[in-house]
Amino acid sequence: MSTPTRVPQEERTRVMRQRLLEATVECLVEVGFARTSTTLVSQRAGVSRGAQLHHFPTKNDLVLAAVGHVTQIRGSDLETAAATMPHGTRRTRAVLQMLGDHFASPVFSAALELWVAARTDPALLAAVGPLEQRVGREVHRLTVELLGIDEEVPGNRELIQATLDLVRGLGLANTISDDTRRRARILDRWADRLDAVLAAQPSSRDHSTKEQP
Repeated sequence: MSTPTRVPQEERTRVMRQRLLEATVECLVEVGFARTSTTLVSQRAGVSRGAQLHHFPTKNDLVLAAVGHVTQIRGSDLETAAATMPHGTRRTRAVLQMLGDHFASPVFSAALELWVAARTDPALLAAVGPLEQRVGREVHRLTVELLGIDEEVPGNRELIQATLDLVRGLGLANTISDDTRRRARILDRWADRLDAVLAAQPSSRDHSTKEQP
């Protein structure tokens, strides 16, 4: 009879921390920052209260770790979605759909809860601020790359910023009620607008708009 393989302590610790962080994100989405507690998180994660306190003694410890976890998820989700973008005339609308889906996702709702809490919590703000700036830069970079826009052309950088402000605002609207249909109509029109403006700059989009064989 074979002896069961013993999972190394380091791996058990990693898995437990991962479960706690995922449970924290779920709680932020479902009940908000104010009602998220260490007790609720440990129950959701299926981890004993003592084990949870060993890894994260306070709610702030837990939430600050969750900030990094949320940031990592958002970056990974964007990279994965970016890899599936079509080429040709459908590309602009597909990129806007990707951005719209990202800012209407549960993980964005979790990030939003952290933004609101950070406004009056200096320690949380010190953690959330730099990470949100990093995510913002990455989203901006991906959008420029996917749309094939030359930011050195006057007005193009503002066009990208307006696009990101638009999808972020639509994501905020979606936290109140399901805004899927209205969002789709707005993104349809904005894709038309982007294509019309960028049609005068064919050289900046050649690499991203050609149909693949």
